[in-house]
Amino acid sequence: MSITLVIQSPRLDSRELQELATLAGASSIQQPSPEVARLADADPASRDAISACCQTLGYDFAFVDSSLKLADFGLLVSDMDSTLITIECIDEIADMQGIKPQVAAITERSMRGELDFSASLRERVALLAGLSEGALEKVYQERLQLSPGAEKLLAHCKEHGIRFMLVSGGFTFFTERLKQQLGLDYAYANQLEVVDGKLTGRVVGDIVDAAAKQRLLIEKRSELGLRPEQVIAMGDGANDLLMLGEAGVGVAYRAKPVVQDKADVAINVVGLDGVAKLFA
Repeated sequence: MSITLVIQSPRLDSRELQELATLAGASSIQQPSPEVARLADADPASRDAISACCQTLGYDFAFVDSSLKLADFGLLVSDMDSTLITIECIDEIADMQGIKPQVAAITERSMRGELDFSASLRERVALLAGLSEGALEKVYQERLQLSPGAEKLLAHCKEHGIRFMLVSGGFTFFTERLKQQLGLDYAYANQLEVVDGKLTGRVVGDIVDAAAKQRLLIEKRSELGLRPEQVIAMGDGANDLLMLGEAGVGVAYRAKPVVQDKADVAINVVGLDGVAKLFA
């Protein structure tokens, strides 16, 4: 199998690309656009050296099967918070309650894999008891922003007939609105309990945790009649690892170190559209 080393950055330097090609033992350099270079016949054994060099240069890199096209995939599964969007919704909701630092600290530890996700989510949600449901709408309208390149990635998916599934340990209030706004195919998340217009501090039903994300990917993959290698998954936290492991290509997007270490691809410099640009 021939391997291509894909280099991405808003700024690529021809001399630096030649240095990377030499390190990777690549046979040629193609640059289809100013921010993407494809180094043919690269040696995956050079990964550590390439990683160190790219970190110094401020480049993203990925070793990919040269034969893969974006159209070969049939499903892209994405986390929501800090992946499809730039914020952690629960932290911003907590800000409305004046407790963002306390909640954000728990979120950070959970995403690093230091805390049980379900228990930490229940702990954080309990702190939101009594908050008006209107605070969720305020977060959606005033603070929620799509990650760079998100709309371009979604356009690529629609162009190539790739289904897009949002699977979040966050909340349906946000996933359902994004599903409608962006025309996503599927969305799954946790439901906050609301009584008389106020949050009760509880979640309705089972928690969408790491195992649930993995299960939902497998179920949708089977429903669509796809092979594992026809699925891309992307996320940023420890609760995304099982899901990423089920995909043909697991992408760590601006992710915690534990996720970057285990994912097939790490994207830290370019936007989400860099996922589509991995494939010729």
